[in-house]
Amino acid sequence: MTGNRRMLVLRAVVEDYIRSHEPIGSTALARRHDLGVSSATIRNDMAALEDEGYLTQPHTSAGRIPTEKGYRYFVDRLSTVMPMSPAQRSGIAAFLSGSVSLQDTLRRAARILSSITGQVAVVASPSLSKATLRHVELVPVASMALLAVVITDTGRVAQHTIGVRRMPAPDALAALGEAVNARCGGRPLTAAADLVRTLARDPRWQGHAALCESLADAFDGMADDEMAGELYVAGASRLAYQGSPDDLAPLFDALEEQVVIMRLMSELSAEHGAAGAGVAIGSETHTPGLMHASVVAGGYGNASETGDGTTDAGDGATASPVAFVGSIGPTHMDYAATIAAVRAVARYLTATVAAGGADTAEG
Repeated sequence: MTGNRRMLVLRAVVEDYIRSHEPIGSTALARRHDLGVSSATIRNDMAALEDEGYLTQPHTSAGRIPTEKGYRYFVDRLSTVMPMSPAQRSGIAAFLSGSVSLQDTLRRAARILSSITGQVAVVASPSLSKATLRHVELVPVASMALLAVVITDTGRVAQHTIGVRRMPAPDALAALGEAVNARCGGRPLTAAADLVRTLARDPRWQGHAALCESLADAFDGMADDEMAGELYVAGASRLAYQGSPDDLAPLFDALEEQVVIMRLMSELSAEHGAAGAGVAIGSETHTPGLMHASVVAGGYGNASETGDGTTDAGDGATASPVAFVGSIGPTHMDYAATIAAVRAVARYLTATVAAGGADTAEG
């Protein structure tokens, strides 16, 4: 029973510290929480929690604050994450529904998440490596150059210039485009590349084999380019009000390292699928600049691996996100509220991606 009560004391300390950002004493804890024991007993429990590494005493005051281990215990036992209110959800939808493109939606998503949490918000555009081909258009742009305009299922638009020795006649080029779309539509870009190479061996397209090979190489290049997705960041200035100057400089440096942030948030979101949110606290981020910060990230997009290697947004197989949305703040962040906000924005973005990015192109 003592161990259970001790953990209730830990939970109370974390909740009060998140709210006040001041060291918590046993007398204040006994007054605010119905723990059923005296402040002296609570003081003994807090001392035991300190010995076990869950709490620490920052200076000579009687108050204590949670350690990284204490926060981890608290986060792992968040029994319920209170959903956002209908008013908050409608506010998110209203703000994002005014978007004119997928880019604009993602930029707005970062801004609204930062506004809700008071922290840094990071939103990644869907990775081309996880996208499937919706449509490709082959457009002559010079006497010996074509532009392959690739539109994916997530609404992303990518462009690739292809050099040609001899420009196909307009009818032949249109027919080739139709053949590529018929054969490759709904396929991941790597699979589409393989299928286009089979076209190069088809007698009907023998005269355009080099073009087919170049288009296949373009698909492969897009699929391999993990960094083709853009990162939208909002709210960095809010950090100035939430941390000590000594903590802020390395944190701003970490935010500049977008590859590091993308890898961290991608791993967190992938671990929990497109329905949940992962949390990394301090040293768990394995990032020096985030030693005094926590990261909450969730995936959006619900891409599912199907039996033939393609992806869809259905309920058949295990869903994996096509991109992530996340929040970075101090270790004393309101974890429950941040997780709820990340999930709410991720759900909206999942719906947007399912609609093909609102059928809009990126600028």
